[in-house]
Amino acid sequence: MRTSTTYKTMIKTFAAGALLAPSFAFAGFSVSGTQLLDDNGQPFLMRGINHAHTWFTQQTNTAIPNIAATGANTIRVVLSNGQTWTRNSASEISNIINLCKANQVICVLEVHDSTGVGDTGGHSSNTGSIAGAAQYWVDMANTLKGHEDFIIINIANEPTGNGVPASEWVGQHQAAIRAIRGAGLTHTLMVDAANWGQDWEQIMLNRASDVASADTQSNTMFSVHMYQVYQDYATVRNYMTTFQSRHNLPLVVGEFGDNHQGETVDANSIMALAEELGVGYLGWSWSGNGDCCRELDIVNNWNPNSLSPWGERLINGADGIKETAVKASVFGDAPPPASSSSAASSSSLAPGQCPIARDGYPYCEVFGSDEDGDGWGWENEDSCVVPYSAADITPGACPALEGSSSSAQSSSSLAVSSSSEVVSSSQAVSSSSVAVSSSSAQTSSNTQSSSSAGNSGVALGSFGYWGLLLLGALVGLSRRR
Repeated sequence: MRTSTTYKTMIKTFAAGALLAPSFAFAGFSVSGTQLLDDNGQPFLMRGINHAHTWFTQQTNTAIPNIAATGANTIRVVLSNGQTWTRNSASEISNIINLCKANQVICVLEVHDSTGVGDTGGHSSNTGSIAGAAQYWVDMANTLKGHEDFIIINIANEPTGNGVPASEWVGQHQAAIRAIRGAGLTHTLMVDAANWGQDWEQIMLNRASDVASADTQSNTMFSVHMYQVYQDYATVRNYMTTFQSRHNLPLVVGEFGDNHQGETVDANSIMALAEELGVGYLGWSWSGNGDCCRELDIVNNWNPNSLSPWGERLINGADGIKETAVKASVFGDAPPPASSSSAASSSSLAPGQCPIARDGYPYCEVFGSDEDGDGWGWENEDSCVVPYSAADITPGACPALEGSSSSAQSSSSLAVSSSSEVVSSSQAVSSSSVAVSSSSAQTSSNTQSSSSAGNSGVALGSFGYWGLLLLGALVGLSRRR
């Protein structure tokens, strides 16, 4: 029968095409018991550093590569939805994601405006909310989709303070998860603990499964911030082991230090137990902390060659980043991008052809693309480097562009005065002596990369092409769940 034969031919064509089509839909991280799995199904244990982009946007272009150079496999990036601080745009998020990808680190994105909201002690000046944070992710859905295997959505930073009923932490997160999933986002979600993240009332410890039950993707993990509530081995171990046995869900220490506001934090036990128990950790924070918490700076004045005592401990100490971090398998075996000290050679270029400029980014074709004068431009929905600008670390590598740029800058334009790194006391978030957020730090900006597909040389009709993509999406869906 002709209809049957045609149908079978179509199925064979689609099936063959599915082997070639990228399973981009519904790919990404997933949760399996206490483990976070990457897109290849390999366990991934976060070993990384926080970077407060929203307060220091001018630092991100260098901070992310510098953090990656420590050996970190994850960077948690502070964003604002505009409820408390200046809203970070979709283009900023795209730049951050692609800069993380170029430097082979997983990116955890978080909204900071919700910090400590509802604290009955009146310590929080923030005007954000968990619902507002969720709406931000919904607004950014088109920017986030397609990057499921490289980013985690941390819904809201330290979303409730002290004295807030457990029912509010649970109910508001359940509603947030439903809203995010309703927007078609399938990414792994991360939920922060109550009590400024420290969970000293054990709200998350007791109710995490209730929050996770709202996720139709069954793809939610949890984060506790360990500061002065966690001053000894027994307290740290009890929290980690109890959470894992009670909920069978992944846990990460989303923020921690070795000292906070003059009080000791048992970072040694946090790091050792995280390694023993398979718990992720992300140290706070790269640089820019205010007077209250300057001891939490991992590097001094944004200088990657000047580690603080805390930075030395976190990166080079026992159970530290260099000793324990393993790159996500989604990046394959390719080496990380060359450091800024290495120059690209143009000797192998065809006449008039330009190399990739910096960390995988192309040169700008139109030099007017650099609106803010930092050497980075925006063309074809991608970041680009303005030749012979401060951002061009290999000037002269593109002979065809020599002399074309009238906007070259000296590298000193990227320097930030120490006065701009001081966070005003009005921005510092405080809490009771029992549970305090360290999130009074602040940090920087953007970059992005792109790729383009050439002709495959295979002649596919428009019907076969779209059918191939559809089948690839369906295959991806069946594989994921």
